[in-house]
Amino acid sequence: MAGEFDLIAKYFARPTPDAVLGPGDDCALLQPSPGMQLAVTTDMLVAGTHFLPDTDPRNLGWKALAVNLSDLAAMAAKPRWVTLAGALPAVDESWIARFADGFFACAAEYGVNVVGGDTTRGPLNLCITAIGEVAPGHALRRDGAKPGDLIWVSGRPGLAALGLAHLQGRVSLPEPWPRLCVGALEKPRPRVALGLALDGIASAAIDVSDGLLADLGHIAERSACAAAVKLVQLPHLPKGPTYDADLRRIALECQLAGGDDYELCFTTPATQVQAIAGIAARLELPLWCIGEMSAGPAGAVTVFDPDGKPVEFAHKGYDHFGQSA
Repeated sequence: MAGEFDLIAKYFARPTPDAVLGPGDDCALLQPSPGMQLAVTTDMLVAGTHFLPDTDPRNLGWKALAVNLSDLAAMAAKPRWVTLAGALPAVDESWIARFADGFFACAAEYGVNVVGGDTTRGPLNLCITAIGEVAPGHALRRDGAKPGDLIWVSGRPGLAALGLAHLQGRVSLPEPWPRLCVGALEKPRPRVALGLALDGIASAAIDVSDGLLADLGHIAERSACAAAVKLVQLPHLPKGPTYDADLRRIALECQLAGGDDYELCFTTPATQVQAIAGIAARLELPLWCIGEMSAGPAGAVTVFDPDGKPVEFAHKGYDHFGQSA
């Protein structure tokens, strides 16, 4: 049976042309581009919490990296390098090979070098640190929104949560939803190009990982603003068969509080509407204006129905320690 260093050499030691020194020593050596700042993020994925244990390992490899690149995208940082640490319950070379294929496929698509990491025996757990670059003063942060700024979200948040509900048997999705929603769950697309395009246009940004309302609340809290979301401006459901009222209700709950989307939620001054339309067309990515920031209690997020009346939702997002946001 292959040992730890044999597994690393066989499946994870790949060329790292953008690193001074890649895997093989006690540390990697990295040289940022002249005048750039480093953006660093770490995310952990635990079996049974962040993914189902029977998830296709190739998709899991893609997602493990993609969710970290999504954090870099939210700060308008260009991805450069990543490290991967993993605990494995046993050596299953077929599983490891497929996982590595997915991980390096994502790395190749987004121009990232894998420069190190670690492996150990234990419950299945993956921890990735991603490093990107951004020019000083150009990082998108959560604290830049102002009253009157418009609120936007990319793509169609909620599909991933619907995919999870379908896999868990909590809802039965009509065709063609299962492929679309499970695909959104297992192979998210980090919005790196969007994040870079928003430099100089957006006032604040965050990636949607724990739920749209919860993550928008983080922008509102850090920016000392309130946020108003209008139901009629939310992304519409994908084309498909007639949706019954129960499925529409579940879809709305997933859209507002489901999480695991890795879309970007961001704010812009109202003067940037045409610029956002141009970005959406160039990237072929729907960008939806869903509301407006306002003066009010810091962190407050209110959803309004078509008649302008506030609507209460029991849950706004996911909390890892068991309490709804």
